[in-house]
Amino acid sequence: MSLTLTVDGPRWRAHLESVADAHPGIVPVAKGNGYGFTLGRLARKAQWLRDRGHDVTTLAVGTYDEIPEVASRWHGDILVLTPWRPFVDPLEPALTKRVVHTVSRLSDLEQLLTLEPSARVVLERTTSMQRHGMSARELWEAGELLRSLPDGRAEGVALHLPLAQGNHLGEVSRLLNDYVAAAVPRRGPDTVWVSHLTDRELTTLREQYGDFVVRPRIGTQLWLGDRGALRVTATVLDVHPVERGDIFGYRARTAPKSGHLLVVSGGTAHGIGLEAPTGESSIKARAATLARGGLDAVGFVRSPYSIDGKQRLFAEPPHMQASMLFLPSGADVPAVGDPIDVRVRFTATTFDRVVIT
Repeated sequence: MSLTLTVDGPRWRAHLESVADAHPGIVPVAKGNGYGFTLGRLARKAQWLRDRGHDVTTLAVGTYDEIPEVASRWHGDILVLTPWRPFVDPLEPALTKRVVHTVSRLSDLEQLLTLEPSARVVLERTTSMQRHGMSARELWEAGELLRSLPDGRAEGVALHLPLAQGNHLGEVSRLLNDYVAAAVPRRGPDTVWVSHLTDRELTTLREQYGDFVVRPRIGTQLWLGDRGALRVTATVLDVHPVERGDIFGYRARTAPKSGHLLVVSGGTAHGIGLEAPTGESSIKARAATLARGGLDAVGFVRSPYSIDGKQRLFAEPPHMQASMLFLPSGADVPAVGDPIDVRVRFTATTFDRVVIT
């Protein structure tokens, strides 16, 4: 009676190892809802990769609030991707040596090192994403500040690049040159912590900057890269035959034709029916969005549930923990208790159960 993620364990684990092998210095990313798996489970799996001898020394989380859920399951360093701000609560003493702070503002760097002189920091350089980061001038000033402090050291530079494909290497080269010119005092080798480079770009980067350690931060490709190992199912909770004109649901809608109403597990509490923008800007994509809006007005929206090989329509907007589907006459009708497939966006879905075989 649940929304379930079933994982083909051997296949998924083989995929994790293949990605780790292909990306030396990989920094697994465990943030948000844990890509559907939960943060704790991803932390344990990162530790599993490390225990098996893969080059995994650091786990990345999205926010400081996520640290407690991974810290007891992962025994290495923890990189926080969201930049440190003065209003962040102090870390537990036991974690200060394990946590690496991302710092994107000169004033924050100064305040953090005043509070914690030996804090481990990565300096973020702003990219064409224009989200967080220092300018070339600020990076130079950060280097000056670190040189003035007895324990002032950085553990490299962080670059968060856009997902859109383009001349990433040209941008990375320019930004790394800014970092080199800043002569930032470092703890260990020069390191670039980078997101959203292709495998070919990572190889070229290592060839061009042989003195740098390249640390690719990878989430989706690692955890969700083999979709064939993952299956999401819901449970059929009830089946009701209806005739055209029959009234049903919270909003007293009427059946458009004869068929069946199905009540299935999964609702807004799981993320079902809550669609995040896709970022598509084409005319076709916009037209599809408008079409969905029109369908929503009369209650005929395609759901993520598949029955008899077809995505079925919501009979009405999803409830909190269940959804109602309309199945027209002629379709195979599942029985109560049967599983049906669901297509979800893993980063926006909370599962009742995760079963790894």
